[in-house]
Amino acid sequence: MSENSNQFLDALKQMQGVEVGDIVDVEVLYIEDGQIDVGVENAGVEGVITRREFTSDRNADLRDLVKTGDKFKALVLRRAGGDKENGEFFFSVTRLKEREAYNKLQKDYEAGTPIEGTVTSSVRGGLLVDVGTRGFLPASLISNRYVSDLKPYMGKTMKLKITEIDPNKNRLILSHKDLIEEEREEAFDKVASQLVVGDVIEGKVSRLTNFGAFIDVGGVDGLVHISEISYKHVDKPSDVLKVGQDVKVKVIGIDNDRNRISLSIKQTEPSPFEQATANLHDGDIFEGEVKSLTNFGAFVEVADGIQGLVHVSEISNKHVDKPSDVLKVGQTVKVKVLNIDPSDRRISLSIKAADSNASSNESSRPRRSRNENSVNKKYMGNDDNGFALGDIIGDQLKDRK
Repeated sequence: MSENSNQFLDALKQMQGVEVGDIVDVEVLYIEDGQIDVGVENAGVEGVITRREFTSDRNADLRDLVKTGDKFKALVLRRAGGDKENGEFFFSVTRLKEREAYNKLQKDYEAGTPIEGTVTSSVRGGLLVDVGTRGFLPASLISNRYVSDLKPYMGKTMKLKITEIDPNKNRLILSHKDLIEEEREEAFDKVASQLVVGDVIEGKVSRLTNFGAFIDVGGVDGLVHISEISYKHVDKPSDVLKVGQDVKVKVIGIDNDRNRISLSIKQTEPSPFEQATANLHDGDIFEGEVKSLTNFGAFVEVADGIQGLVHVSEISNKHVDKPSDVLKVGQTVKVKVLNIDPSDRRISLSIKAADSNASSNESSRPRRSRNENSVNKKYMGNDDNGFALGDIIGDQLKDRK
C-alpha cells in the first residue's frame, strides 16, 4: 500500500461522527450576511451558524465578531438536509453558552448561592437579566417595596437569587427581593439582640409615609407611628420630619416574629404633664381656677392645659352633697397638692387642706354618709385621691340629660 493510501486511512480513523446534541470544535470557513459557514474538525462535515445562534445582538455584523480561520466550540442543533449521512448541519454558540450557564446556575440554585446579573431590558411584568443566559426578574421580586418604574434598573448590575430553573423549558426566574429579606432578617437579629424596650438611641429618618416615619437604627428600619412623633397633633410626618434627619428615639416594642421594631420620638422628651408639674410638689399651696364640676368633685387648673381633681370629700370640712352647691366654674380657689402621679398623669388636690383655719382634728370631720362612701369607692377605687376618666365623662353626660 502506498504512503498516500496509509495517510488516507489514518485520516479516516481520526474522522469523528457528528450527532445532534454533540459539542464539537468548528473552524470558520466563510462569513456571509446573517450566517457563518463552518467546518467540524476531524469530521469532514460542514454547516452554518446563523447570527441568532452566534450572538444575542440581532443587529451585529458577524464580520466584526469573527474572521476566517477562527476556531471555537459549538452545539450541533440539527441536520439541514434531512437524515442523509454527512449532511449539512446547523450549529449554535449561544445555546452552548446557555447550556454551560445553566449547568453552573443549577449548582448555584441547589446550593442557594446568590449570583450577579445585568439588566438588559424591560418587558411586561418585569426585567430581563443577563446571567450568562437570559433570566426573568418579575417586578414583584425586584424589591421588598412596590416598584412602579422599571427604567432606573436598566443596565444595572444586581445581586440575585434563583427561585426557579428549568433548562429544558429555558426557564430561569430570579429574585432580588428574597436577598433583601434575608439580609434584613440577619440585620434585624443582630440589631434586636442589642436592644431592649426602653432604650433611647440615635437614628436617622430613612423614609416617610402617611402613617409614620421609618428610622434607620444600625442598618435596620424601625417605625415611629404618627401618634408617637409628637405630643402635639401631627397631620403628616413630613410636616415635622425630613429624610436624612438625625433623631433620638425610644424603643417601645420589638416583634421578633415579624422583624419589627417600634419606636417613639415623643417619649424621649418630657410630656406636657411632666413639663407642667416639674416645679410642683406634694404639699404646695397655690390658687387655681375651677374649670369643670362633676358629681364627685371639681377640676382645677394647675398649669396651662393641666388640671387636678379636688374630690368632693376634699372641698370642705362640712358635708358637701354636690360640688356645684359650693363652687362655680371660673371661680378662683386655693388648693393644696395632695399627690402627683406621673404614671397615670393625675394630680389630687384639696381645698379644705389649703384652708389654714381648717381643723386638722380628724374627729371634727363630719361622718360620711353611706351614699358618699359608695360614690368614693366607685370613682376612687383603692386610692382616695384618684379618678377615672370614663366615669367623669359618664357623669357629665348624665348631668346634661
